[in-house]
Amino acid sequence: MDFRLNEEQQMLQDTVARLVRGEYSFEKRLEYSESELGFSESFWKQLGELGLMAVPFPEELGGFGGTGVEVQSVMTELGRGLCIEPYLQSVVLGGGLISQAGNEQQKEQWLAGIATGETQVAVGLQEPQSFYNTNDVETTAEKAGSDYVLNGRKAVVIGGHSADLLVVSARTSGSSRDASGISLFVIDANADGLERRSYPTIDGAKGCDLLLNNVKVGADALLGSEGEAADAIEYQVGRAISALCGEAVGVMEVACDLTLDYLKQRKQFGVPIGKFQVLQHRMADMMSELEQARSMAILAASVADEPQSDERRRVIAAAKNVISRSAQFISEKGVQSHGGIGMTWEYNFAHYAKRLVMINHQLGDDDFHLERYAALLEAN
Repeated sequence: MDFRLNEEQQMLQDTVARLVRGEYSFEKRLEYSESELGFSESFWKQLGELGLMAVPFPEELGGFGGTGVEVQSVMTELGRGLCIEPYLQSVVLGGGLISQAGNEQQKEQWLAGIATGETQVAVGLQEPQSFYNTNDVETTAEKAGSDYVLNGRKAVVIGGHSADLLVVSARTSGSSRDASGISLFVIDANADGLERRSYPTIDGAKGCDLLLNNVKVGADALLGSEGEAADAIEYQVGRAISALCGEAVGVMEVACDLTLDYLKQRKQFGVPIGKFQVLQHRMADMMSELEQARSMAILAASVADEPQSDERRRVIAAAKNVISRSAQFISEKGVQSHGGIGMTWEYNFAHYAKRLVMINHQLGDDDFHLERYAALLEAN
């Protein structure tokens, strides 16, 4: 099979690569990370102006109608630049949930703004007790006439501190871990009763916890049918995992390049340390992990937009497991190869290593997806 990008896909990836190279140096990233916004507003606008946020949306809504392959192409280059803009949360996951679960009026109301970057979305699916299980929802949404009143807490909402809209899951019926009874709501970020507690993450981004205290929303804030959001959430998380796999490949590529360059330049006993056989073997292992991760990312992209099935679930789980393990391996071996400088804040490799560790834990770590894969095998 030919896994190479076609001409249009390659042009898309080249466009993102040029933008990242020209606008996103490591020094600028540190400035963006430490700013109040937590990312570059200028870079965010350029992503919208170049149409890069419109990639996954249907053409009739102003998008490009791109597939998981095109989304991964964008995410890989954003990963290479270690970009901290909430593209995954706003465009892929937030936009995807609205696209799948929303009615025509809701899509027309919100997707055009998301596709241009004028509207930023953050998604709250996880809770302090949920441990990657998106069906573990204790946040409640109770009917009050034609409205809903939401109470609860959402944890580690990346980009939630600066979002215009928040898509959150809440339980309208059933008990804590039931798949049935979960609903999705779109909430204005400035709604009464909503508190956002923001904090930095170890990989340079900003997250927040959402505290919902009698937050009242209208019936038009409900995405899809009441109590039937679990399938849409699972499907869109799968798409987000595929995109995250693409980002991981980009991060791993640069991490391996930085390590190889260091081995060629650092000298000990009068020779480059890359001459030592044990370090050559370690570098070969890192490159092997990268190639395996790249193959699994391609596989995940090929099923990202396929109809939901156990086979799609297995592929997504397998890809996230393999890529999480590879990310952890490359970050650890890269730090060992660099020595003390590999953990220095002023040196860019340390930041790539931190991002790889966080990718392992984002949307389910390697153990979580291994258990999920095994359960899917047993079910058949």
